[in-house]
Order: sequence, then C-alpha cells, then structure tokens
Amino acid sequence: MRDQAEKLRMKMLQSQGSLGRSIAVVSGKGGVGKSNFSTNFAINLSLQGKKVVILDMDIGMGNVHILIGKTTQFSFKDYLMGEATLNEVMYEGPSNLKYIPGGSGLTSVMEWTKQMFDSLIIAFEELQKSFDYILFDMGAGAANWSLDLLTSIDEIIVISTAEPTSITDAYSMMKFIHLKDQSKKFYLLCNRAYSKEEGQETLQRLQNTMAKFLNKEVTILGSLPEDPVVRKAVREQVPFSIAYPDSPIAKTLKEIVIQFINNDEIKVIHAPVQSNSFLSKLRSIFSKGRV
Repeated sequence: MRDQAEKLRMKMLQSQGSLGRSIAVVSGKGGVGKSNFSTNFAINLSLQGKKVVILDMDIGMGNVHILIGKTTQFSFKDYLMGEATLNEVMYEGPSNLKYIPGGSGLTSVMEWTKQMFDSLIIAFEELQKSFDYILFDMGAGAANWSLDLLTSIDEIIVISTAEPTSITDAYSMMKFIHLKDQSKKFYLLCNRAYSKEEGQETLQRLQNTMAKFLNKEVTILGSLPEDPVVRKAVREQVPFSIAYPDSPIAKTLKEIVIQFINNDEIKVIHAPVQSNSFLSKLRSIFSKGRV
C-alpha cells in the first residue's frame, strides 16, 4: 500500500513539471582535482540516464573543455553580453553531457547590468526545464561574485584532500557559505585518498568540525582513491570515466553517483512541492540596493 502511494506521489510530482537541481562543486584551495571531479561526476550522471549540463565558472582558469578535449568559440560571458545565443554557448560533451564555458571578465552580480541579469535568469529558467542537474564548477576559494551565486544554488559539493591545509580551507569555505545561508545543503568528498581509511578519517574530521563549531550537519558523499589513470586521462584529454572505466577511481565514482541519485530521488518523493527557490534567491540578491 505504501509503495503504491509513493509511486502515485512521484507521478504527481512529474506531472507538475520537475525542475533541474542546481549543484555547485567547490574547494577551499586549488589543486584538489575539483574540475576533474565535476566533469567525471557529470558524465556518470549522464551515463545513468540523467540530463546534465556543466557551467564552467572557474573564471579565467576554466578547463572543463580541456579535460574533454574540446575547443570553444563562445562562452557564457558572450551570451550575457548579448553576443551569442544560449544554444551557441552550449557544447556537446561525452555521453550526451552538455557544457558551457564561463569565459573571463564575469564580476559580482551586484555590478552587472539589468540586461545581463535578465539574460542570466532566462538562461537558468531554460536550463532548469531542460536538464535534471545543472552543475556549477566554481573556482577555488571564495570570491565575492561566486558567493553571490553560491547562496542561491540548491546544494554544494565540497572537495578536499587529506592534506591538513586542504581540510582547513574546505572548512573555511563551508563556514563562509554557512554564515550567509544556514539552510545550505553540503556534501563532502575526499579526493586523492591513499586508502579508504585516510578518506574516511578526512571526511569524519570535517563532518565533526562542522557539527562542533557551527552546529551544522553535512552529508558524506564518499572518497576517491589516488589513481595514476587520472593523469593519463588528463594528458589524453579524455575523462577517466570514459578512457578507463574499469580503473579503481572510475568504479568508485560510479558507485558514489548511483548512491547520490538514489538519495536524491528519495528526497524528491518525500519533499513537498516547492517554488523555484534557486531563481528566487538570485533575484533577491540582484535586487538588494537597486530600489
């Protein structure tokens, strides 16, 4: 009886038109493999039948297109400036993945023109209707403009390694975001772990620190092993999930993605139907000081 009720609820939600989830991938410092994770995470979501688009928001240093061996003519900046359409700045990646390069010169949303912001809202409305997941590959650290965007995004995946400086910077990043939005959902992932124990210890340390000092619960996503195929895949400009699907890191990431999707679908079944909080928050940020 309960199964029938939950299936009926899922059909009702689908009939009302579900919107894509916005997810940001961040790190407290560079060099932790954030863009590599973002790209392969998105590919695995696509391989599981999900419609996914990556927005490369690592301004000035975006490299998602390099990781998948593509060249691009237009960027998201060109769209915002009215020099290209949304379709023109969106490129085809492996396994039906779509990606949008960020381009250089994007600044705080507080400094954008009304026309640029209107274009941003239109783009995100279209992407939410067309994709199950909108993945934002953010730059390392916490710039003002990126914090403006992060406070509106639904969920955040925080990447760290087992290095003490990386752990400290990951905590600082979460603290910074948490102080702006205490309802924000965080997922933790340890990358380049030399053992399962090292990865688990790193994640528990971050989880415990957030609970102790900020009274904030965060969800452990998992850890990815140090694997030499990652460097090989980068040199070959083919994502490791495609080039080396039987490698330890590719198999582990696939398991993480399947678990993530299952948990996400459970949340959708039990969650009440809500308004589009992502775009509502973006509009609120832009309207501050503009009366």
